[in-house]
Amino acid sequence: MKKAVKIVLILAGILLVLGIAAFYYIKSMMPSGDGNNDIVEGYYKNFKSDAALEMKYSQLGSFETAYTEFPSENATIGKVRVWYPKELENSVKTWPMIMVVNASGTPAASYEPFFPRLTSWGFIVVGNEDGQTGNGETASLTLDFMLSIPADSVLSGKIDYDSMGIIGYSQGGAGAICAVTNYENGARYKAMFTGSAAYPTLAKNMGWEYDASKITIPYFMAAGTGKSDDSGNDPETSYGGVSPLSAQIANYNSIADDVPKIRARAVGAEHEQMLMRSDGYMTAWMLYQLNGDEEAGSVFVGENAEILHNANWQDVEKNH
Repeated sequence: MKKAVKIVLILAGILLVLGIAAFYYIKSMMPSGDGNNDIVEGYYKNFKSDAALEMKYSQLGSFETAYTEFPSENATIGKVRVWYPKELENSVKTWPMIMVVNASGTPAASYEPFFPRLTSWGFIVVGNEDGQTGNGETASLTLDFMLSIPADSVLSGKIDYDSMGIIGYSQGGAGAICAVTNYENGARYKAMFTGSAAYPTLAKNMGWEYDASKITIPYFMAAGTGKSDDSGNDPETSYGGVSPLSAQIANYNSIADDVPKIRARAVGAEHEQMLMRSDGYMTAWMLYQLNGDEEAGSVFVGENAEILHNANWQDVEKNH
């Protein structure tokens, strides 16, 4: 009995060490406010693709953008930051909304140019200043705020609450899954995208445990083929990278087959590159799922889907 207890304690210690090491690795790899950030003004101009739609949706859309913010009573959230199409100010229509869940140590202020680029495609895009988003709590609280936006706000009456999506990167990928599956208001989302979401064992060790099988909305999961996302080690016995292929496959397979889903990996992309590398297809996914945009949908739908024939992507599996 004593020997068994000793073995359990040793294994627990190993998992703890792996979790702590992984946390600091993710934190060091992802863009942050300390200068380790390639998401600068006009960053999208550096992206190149021979795939026409990937290239199109990685760039600016046609909408001029504007910005507003709200102080939060939650110190971790800090501010609820919202970018929106400027046309909204003189429009009676409602607009789809996207919640963005930050990566480790990456408040919205540290990669601000990402938000107006996405907004320029006709979305209201919401962020906050939380740098530790993995359990989904602040995403859920931020959604609560947006669901009861102040009546005197320019956004009042302008949000299409039936067309809301959520996206998250790295720790924020785990946070997005948790926000959708572990909180009551997560049922309000219509679609989800994650870039290099922390894989389940890593997420559990870090206190961000999620169960992908609970996902019931269309889900596009992306990751990179680089060593930082997939170290080549068995992710159940040692650190497998942030988002290894084996875990991506397991997450995909755990989701019911009647849920539209797609998994894919960006060729040669390291973990810290995934925001830019997935930008075009993330945008297309949201345009397709929230707006019913058929051109954007042709990236993903059918045997001739662009993503299937794009040399930038591999390990693609989809069910629609």
